[in-house]
Amino acid sequence: MSSKKTLILNKEQIKQKSIRIAYQILEDNFEDETLVLVGIADRGYVFAQRLQAILKEISDKEILLIKVTMKKTSRSLSAGTDLPVDIAKDKTIILVDDVLNSGRALAYGLGVFLNVPLKKMRTAVLIDRSHHKFPIFSDYYGTKLSTILKEHVTVTLEEFDNEEDAAWLV
Repeated sequence: MSSKKTLILNKEQIKQKSIRIAYQILEDNFEDETLVLVGIADRGYVFAQRLQAILKEISDKEILLIKVTMKKTSRSLSAGTDLPVDIAKDKTIILVDDVLNSGRALAYGLGVFLNVPLKKMRTAVLIDRSHHKFPIFSDYYGTKLSTILKEHVTVTLEEFDNEEDAAWLV
């Protein structure tokens, strides 16, 4: 693998895209009084926390946040949540991750809610790589990126990585 890194998004661009995604979520769900953001640990949860803060700033909706922890490389669903999934009953949930590559993590995140009657489910990602192996697509995304399979997208978020926000193609 090449050691060359190409900057995809800088700190300001990530902030702008996060704000745009938050407004899109609001526009698409204007009739809902409560929205449930479901962040996939670790960076997806950090991104969901940011979206929650923006949504609380720009709307008067109740914005709940659930953290889903899973083994993203596992061949079977084994996931846990920090709050009971029943709080999402009859509500709109937005499944949030930093990068959508194969769709496995989002598919597993969906699996956590299969026995919960939802109003609707949407997905939000900072970067959509368009290499889906699962029938999962991003409803809200910061940027779509066509890459070759050998390339890798790395996202750093200050709260998790102790580095400045950035998205890199490696």
